Amino acid sequence: MVLRGYVPTSEETLQTLAALRLQSLNSDFSTHAPFPRLEELFPPHVLHARLPPLPQRPPAKCRGARLRAGLLAGGLWGQALAKQRAERDQRLRGRLREEGASTMAAIVEKWKLLQGMGRPEAMAAYVALVREWPGFGSTLFDVDLQASPVGAGPQRLWLGIGAKAVSLYKPGEPEPLDSFCYGRISSFGASDSSTFRLSVEDRDLLFETSQVDEIAQLLKTYLASAGAQRLPRPQEPPTSPPTLEPTVLPQGLCPAPGPWQHRPPVGSSHS
Repeated sequence: MVLRGYVPTSEETLQTLAALRLQSLNSDFSTHAPFPRLEELFPPHVLHARLPPLPQRPPAKCRGARLRAGLLAGGLWGQALAKQRAERDQRLRGRLREEGASTMAAIVEKWKLLQGMGRPEAMAAYVALVREWPGFGSTLFDVDLQASPVGAGPQRLWLGIGAKAVSLYKPGEPEPLDSFCYGRISSFGASDSSTFRLSVEDRDLLFETSQVDEIAQLLKTYLASAGAQRLPRPQEPPTSPPTLEPTVLPQGLCPAPGPWQHRPPVGSSHS
């Protein structure tokens, strides 16, 4: 979760987490210790975010403009553009190598400060840092929220499912945009194979996601662990227009904290 960017925290903390992982893997710093690749210690997207954005090609306004652009692209002008793109890509790769080297140097300096720390202590410190995020313990899913104001397109969000509540996060933001105790959720279910519906009091939220079944099953798992009534297994969406029979939740239920489901513990060998 840390390496995939699902633990929003500062870059300084990410470097400290990487140093703790090195201490856990290799013990005290040594120039002879095996070094994992940087992407096995530090989220790659953080390095890519430092690079300048690629320039956007202006859209052709009419068929004639598109035709002229096509003719130009097939001649000397197209060759010049290809050369420019190759040079730009080479500069970006060089910049990425520089940023990676700088980040690894900072991680190594933090690793040196951990001398004498044992593996259990390093793992405990790693988890303690990650637990500072209020969403720790939630399982996060990438979703596109379809229920949005008139004229607005889908909104990319994280759907976090925890033991006490379901929360919506803007990717990379530590605080949720909204959070719903299970007692506020009246029903949930699959509208089709790629749309998950969550009914919260007087509003319906529709999410486009490739993990409809996983989301539904995890919600039921938390309800079952809280001693809720056994709920029916979600059915496959029919080929004809669906007649949705939503899963109805017991009212007033706020499950007690349960185990972290479906994610490897942060700080393990899968972190």
